[in-house]
Amino acid sequence: MSEVKRIYVQKKAGFDVEAKLLLGDIRQNLSLTNITGLKIVNRYDVEGLTDSEYDEAKRLVFSEPPQDDCFDEDYVIADGETAFAMEYLPGQYDQRAASAAECIQILTKKERPNVKCAKLIVLEGKVSKEDLEKVKKYLINPVESQEATMDKYDTLEMKIDYPEDVKVVTGFIKADEDKLSAMLKEYGFAMDLEDIKFCQKYFKETENRDPYITELRMIDTYWSDHCRHTTFSTIIDDFEFSDKEAVPYIEKALNEYFEARAKLYVNKTKPVCLMDMGTIAPKLLKSEGFLKAIDESEEINACSIEKEIEIDGKKEKYLIMFKNETHNHPTEIE
Repeated sequence: MSEVKRIYVQKKAGFDVEAKLLLGDIRQNLSLTNITGLKIVNRYDVEGLTDSEYDEAKRLVFSEPPQDDCFDEDYVIADGETAFAMEYLPGQYDQRAASAAECIQILTKKERPNVKCAKLIVLEGKVSKEDLEKVKKYLINPVESQEATMDKYDTLEMKIDYPEDVKVVTGFIKADEDKLSAMLKEYGFAMDLEDIKFCQKYFKETENRDPYITELRMIDTYWSDHCRHTTFSTIIDDFEFSDKEAVPYIEKALNEYFEARAKLYVNKTKPVCLMDMGTIAPKLLKSEGFLKAIDESEEINACSIEKEIEIDGKKEKYLIMFKNETHNHPTEIE
């Protein structure tokens, strides 16, 4: 097993723009004016290099000598300073680490080494435990990153824990409504009781078996608002307005919407829903001949319009995109 070498890289005074901006951000947005200074130190752990290769990589890959100060193995936290490190979660792509490994491979013309990165945040001033936790919570996004250990690594080889066999939801096809309702709560499914009963019927009559939990979660993901646009497709039977001041404007918009429906859906039954409201304007413009250069697709909530736009005195062809988007919320992570 080769030795893991560690290097800390910090911008010199005058080049530490990122650190100064982050200090101002924390002082203003977190009201932590007791933090008087801040340093950002990039920490690299690399495995698989000889001493000479490491010295060359330190100068050509990990740092820019005119701008950076480098510290081998240890970084001293002075009195009056508080520090923590953060890193990407395992499995998240770390562009800095990947780029460093690729550059070192080009430099040594050998196997690509293992490189692991973390960012050290050093705070100056009287920082309480509560202040430190505020800064950590502000900077560490738990969706993609975590607090990193300050200890050195014995190896950078990733330990792989092999997962257990995928669980079978035993008794699913024979479950009554009460048990199905309990499953909805237990697994936090987006589907409702009628949805899961539909799934049960399929596995009972077509598959003749209980499903794997992965199958139900996949179905539930595609059944959710994230993929089915259930919020936009829900049929609206009635309207109630809580903001009395906005009522005249809302009623005017609704009247225009229903007038458009009357023109477009002659002898057609079309449910009233948010999806129809969001897409009816281009439909009406098209029917009236205003969208002669429209680029259509099977995607019912999107369209592209070809348009010549003048850029710096020269006309260029552009596609103007219109999209009725629901995929930003709720996300699968939420």
